[in-house]
Amino acid sequence: MRRTSRIIRIRRSPEHGPTPPTRRSVRAAAALAAGVLAVSLTACGGDGGGGGDDKGKASGDTGTTVTLPKLDGQTLEVAAVWTGAEQKNFKQVLAEFEKRTGAKVTFVPAQDPIINFLGSKIAGGAPPDVAMLPQPGAIKQAVEKNWAKPLGPEAAKELAKNYSQGWQDIGKVDGKQYGVYYKAANKSLIWYNAQVFENAGASEPKTWDELLNTAQMVYDSGVTPFSVGGADGWTLTDWFENIYLSQAGPEKYDQLAKHEIKWTDPSVKEALTTLAQVWGKKDYVAGGAQGALQTEFPASVTQTFTGGDQPKAGMVYEGDFVQVNIGETKAKVGTDAKVFPFPAVGDTPPVVSGGDAAVILEDSEAAQALVTFLASPDAASIQAKLGGYLSPNKNVPSSAYPNEVQQKMAKALIDAGDDFRFDMSDQAPQAFGGTPGKGEWKALQDFLKNPADIAGTQAKLEADAAAAYGN
Repeated sequence: MRRTSRIIRIRRSPEHGPTPPTRRSVRAAAALAAGVLAVSLTACGGDGGGGGDDKGKASGDTGTTVTLPKLDGQTLEVAAVWTGAEQKNFKQVLAEFEKRTGAKVTFVPAQDPIINFLGSKIAGGAPPDVAMLPQPGAIKQAVEKNWAKPLGPEAAKELAKNYSQGWQDIGKVDGKQYGVYYKAANKSLIWYNAQVFENAGASEPKTWDELLNTAQMVYDSGVTPFSVGGADGWTLTDWFENIYLSQAGPEKYDQLAKHEIKWTDPSVKEALTTLAQVWGKKDYVAGGAQGALQTEFPASVTQTFTGGDQPKAGMVYEGDFVQVNIGETKAKVGTDAKVFPFPAVGDTPPVVSGGDAAVILEDSEAAQALVTFLASPDAASIQAKLGGYLSPNKNVPSSAYPNEVQQKMAKALIDAGDDFRFDMSDQAPQAFGGTPGKGEWKALQDFLKNPADIAGTQAKLEADAAAAYGN
């Protein structure tokens, strides 16, 4: 799974990139996101992300809003890094496409980094027809390698009808539309075990200092405060990005994302110093650094919501998609598992977004039809009702989501319009921001192991970034 800032204005153009947001736009959007999430996410009940009570009914479906061609006898392959429930739920979407068109679609499990996976497939003469790319940088690489094919008129029309300009623009390269962002994520959430908080007498923090105080209360109650999925480097980049965005601000965030400032900048030192207040605090991370580095993301969630009132940790940071993994436990979102927005480290809380875009590699009528379908409310509504999923498609009805938690998160995402920040590591060249065992993932894993080595971490990050960006 990949990870779809404080919600902030991005107006990208092919020539000039993002326009820096104003502090006013940051605060306005922040108020929307924080208000919606903080008030509603903790008070509502509902299913734990595995679907509502109407499990075999498409109660959230919009019906047929898009016309698809008959494709009897045609076959397609779709590649994505999704596993587990996420893959299973997406296959239901593909099954509906098969039902409507007569085409046969095969899901191809991919490995990170997906660009390398696709490269081997293409070199072997067997590329998938469509790939779900989790990074704007990966879309750009696919275009530069002449792998990606532009959207046809029907797909482009469906995209324009259902998506804000900002979500359209991040799927463009040199002014041409290549990607349809089928899946989005709010990656600025901290989920917690409600029983642990009750036993500790803890309440939901709104600032970083309050988070540290809450963590101490949880620790004093006999439970390790945080679960960290350090075996998956992307979770660590997300921790850093939320702190950096809130502390350094949106302008610096944009500059670092484009490597216009170096990772040796004092703002990076400040963010790493802040991060070390959690990662470097003795007994604050489940299993210690070594344990965390052997814990994959799904386990980081499930170990927070199993074990009764003595789980391995009281809190776990990650996006809305955590609900999928909570659904693998007996915990219920809104009662046993609650959530609060990532606390403000600086003036405003952060909201970081991520997402996965459908990109055509083998152009055909069937491939164009599938991407057209994925750009429609029809496809998104099918997966929305299954839980653990958010769509940036503005015409997906809120009733498509199975519980109030997800309805509120979806509303905040759509209401933000073009006001959002995309995951920083996903904007980077994949060699730096998206490769296991290399670049930012590896540097932050090493930092988790030794949070005292701030200068060394900065130097490593800068050396790897300079090599990947070429500037």
